[in-house]
Amino acid sequence: MSTKQLKPEAVIVLDRTPVNLEVFQKSPRRSLRGKRLQYSPDSPTAGAAKKIRRIQPQNEETQDSEQQQQEEEERGSNGPEGLSEYELERMENIKKNREFLSSINLLQASEELKQLTRPKPSQRGLPRSQSHSAAKEVMPPRKSLRLQFKEAEVLTLPPEPRGTLVYEQSPRQKKTPGPLCMEPVNMEEGSKLPTQLLDLCSEESAETRTGKLELKQYSSGLKEMKLTEDRVAKVVKDRVFSLAFHPCSSSLLVAAGDKWGKLGLWNVGGAWGDDGVLLFEPHTRPVGCVAFSRAQATQLLSLSYDGSMRCMDVEKAVFDDVYDVEDGLKTFDFMSHDCSTLVVGNWFGEVSMVDRRTPGNSHESLHSLDTKGLRCVSVHPVQKQFFAVAETRVVSIYDSRCLKKVHPKPVSQLHGHSLSISSAYFSPNTGNRLITSCMDDHIRIFDTSAMTTNSPLVSKIRHNMQTGRWLSKLSAVWDPRQDDCFVVGSMSRPRSVQVFHQSGELLHSFRDSENLSTVLSVTAFHPTRSALVGGNSSGRLHVFSD
Repeated sequence: MSTKQLKPEAVIVLDRTPVNLEVFQKSPRRSLRGKRLQYSPDSPTAGAAKKIRRIQPQNEETQDSEQQQQEEEERGSNGPEGLSEYELERMENIKKNREFLSSINLLQASEELKQLTRPKPSQRGLPRSQSHSAAKEVMPPRKSLRLQFKEAEVLTLPPEPRGTLVYEQSPRQKKTPGPLCMEPVNMEEGSKLPTQLLDLCSEESAETRTGKLELKQYSSGLKEMKLTEDRVAKVVKDRVFSLAFHPCSSSLLVAAGDKWGKLGLWNVGGAWGDDGVLLFEPHTRPVGCVAFSRAQATQLLSLSYDGSMRCMDVEKAVFDDVYDVEDGLKTFDFMSHDCSTLVVGNWFGEVSMVDRRTPGNSHESLHSLDTKGLRCVSVHPVQKQFFAVAETRVVSIYDSRCLKKVHPKPVSQLHGHSLSISSAYFSPNTGNRLITSCMDDHIRIFDTSAMTTNSPLVSKIRHNMQTGRWLSKLSAVWDPRQDDCFVVGSMSRPRSVQVFHQSGELLHSFRDSENLSTVLSVTAFHPTRSALVGGNSSGRLHVFSD
């Protein structure tokens, strides 16, 4: 008989001794005060903590202990003796940080930055149009017929048209041919021109400085030119397309042409009109080019995209007809020292020779160049028979003495542009340099002293030319008093106007945080004074002067 060894069974003995539950209910977290931030009774965090504690089920002992802890926290928030070591150390660090920031005036600078806002545009010059200032008419809200439990209206379609539809294109509206009276549109009807305007335009201009200044002396003169609040005014109603300074030296008289055919005259600091502004409307489309006659300072010539070219004669108080075609005039320049002969270019790659001494408003000859588009023409200041044409991607120099009517051969060509050229100008005194502005973000300067077949490139300056569709194109223009320096607008921030040397050296940047906050696309130097004007897309002019 086999016997099996049995394993001893485990015996569980239950302890019937009563357990003191107070030991387990009192957590050490409640008995020992931890290092945590203390909040004032008025803070929203403390109020939220109180609400949370109320919704928890608690017995009487727990409530008594938490009430005691809350009283200690309130006593600790009223004075530093109730704070923990961590909180005292934290408050000491905050105090030291504030003392350091105060020593470097950082707190004061931050407050000043908060108070700074974008400067408001100048309210001088022409007032804002009524369309912007008038309140919009509030229309009643549209209600659905379905929500009103009404039946929908049954609409019947019109009968289909039969036959062929003929769309009639109305001709582009332009002013009636013939002389127009100089009647300012910003003054009461029948108002006469100020007598001071004729006196100012008849003033003999000072001789233009032909000698070059040293770059240090020239740069120091640029730094003395400042922009003030009274030198900012709205001269035209829309985007500025062209600018020109009158050569008089006693006052600053500026002419500006805008997008919709208006021409503004601004006597900086004058009292006539709207803060010295007189507004005329001789055209109906963008005024692409304006220039004062060097022979007769009382005459201002303006050219428009609507195909008209007029001469504002202040002495006669009329806008005379000079040249008139159907459409598409773009630019012009004087081909003689007495400003009687002009070369005019249109959008379609044609140039015409216009003589103002002959009767009528037509051209003497018309020449079709070997190009699809034309952007700018510039006449050599010394050898007047040569003129440069900014074509699509090349600048060609022609001789007017041997110019054929169809596909004339250029004397010289300037290559190297990868995109469209917006402008090309000879240097104003010698004509030994030619500057181009191209949409490939470069400004190029060529040597045109020898008039060779391919003029060499002198310098190539990178400059942002991407203005978009709402701004006028940037164009680099020479300083008439300094034959080797030019000015161009800038797309960089803060907004500025930059002056370069022909080598590419940046001489000066005109900035003003209070009065300049927009891009000045169109710029021009004064021919006899230290003055610079820039126009933006809202019709405002900014004049920097000494």
